[in-house]
Amino acid sequence: MPHSSPQRTDSELGEFRVKGEIPVPILIVWMTAAAVPALSFFAFRAHLRSDPQTTYVLLTFAVLLAANALIHFLANSDTLLRRGFILVITALFCYLAVFAIENGAGVMWLFAYPPIIFYISDSRVGIIACGGGWLGLALLYSPVGAAIIDTPYSGSFRLSMMIVLGFEMVSCYLLDQSRRRSKLGLIQLASRFEYAAKHDALTGLANRREGHNRIDSEYQRYLRNGRGFSVMLMDIDLFKSVNDNYGHQAGDRMIKLVAESLQTECRRVDMIARWGGEEFLVLLPETDTAEAMQIANRVRQSIATQAIEFDGQAITATISVGVASIHGHETIDRVLQRADEALYQAKTQGRNQVCDSDGRHTAA
Repeated sequence: MPHSSPQRTDSELGEFRVKGEIPVPILIVWMTAAAVPALSFFAFRAHLRSDPQTTYVLLTFAVLLAANALIHFLANSDTLLRRGFILVITALFCYLAVFAIENGAGVMWLFAYPPIIFYISDSRVGIIACGGGWLGLALLYSPVGAAIIDTPYSGSFRLSMMIVLGFEMVSCYLLDQSRRRSKLGLIQLASRFEYAAKHDALTGLANRREGHNRIDSEYQRYLRNGRGFSVMLMDIDLFKSVNDNYGHQAGDRMIKLVAESLQTECRRVDMIARWGGEEFLVLLPETDTAEAMQIANRVRQSIATQAIEFDGQAITATISVGVASIHGHETIDRVLQRADEALYQAKTQGRNQVCDSDGRHTAA
């Protein structure tokens, strides 16, 4: 079972933001801050024209937008903020189109709807909202709509409005798709770079740098809660002879075999890293020396029973393992040094062995 971090899906990556992109909640709050005084201004103009209905309706929309932002601050729910904003502005733009406020000029605000709705929601919601809005406007401007609601728009204005608004909606959709694809491409590229910076290209295991970071994190956790950990440092025995006798391609296959065995035999909570050329390190959280020795010996035995096929030959390998557990307030470097000393002891005693830093060992 792989221990390396899995790649994220496109939908998961789409939740991330690229540098310079305005977060949707902040954009909605900004638009609300601009819309509330604007609606209040046009409500005041309607009041001066002795139009109480328009005055009260516009003030109601201003209050609803302000209340939606206030609820967001209290509930801290971005989803609630977005849905409430879409609902209120959709109702507002419907009102502007049907009742033709400001001598019919209010309908021009409809052109602000497509870019807003595509930016703050997903493509499906944008298509449904814009498509439904355009069909609703077409019905309003049709002879049937004109017979029900008397609007001051001329025939040429209605035709131009439908064509231009439809063109804008399609343009906004295409530009939004381009923006989303570009964003996803940038995030995927950054994700691949991040993965490559932390993982070994040949085996997919954590590289030495990431291994150090993970050990650092485990060490900090140990200092907080006192739960110890162990490390296993292992080396493929006589690996140079494999490269010399069969070539580096065979050596690479041998390294991958050991990596796959480690992934199979170690636990999900363990961190496996390629520490050097043919050297591997395993971090065992909350594991004492005795348990670490058992795991190390299981790994050693598993590798000793396997072989790679190269040019019709079965090439086997063994590993030597050094085990060390954290003691007291010693540093990480000291723990790794003791594991390295135990590994050296396993090699000098004949290889294909597991030794720990306290002098116990398990022979082949």
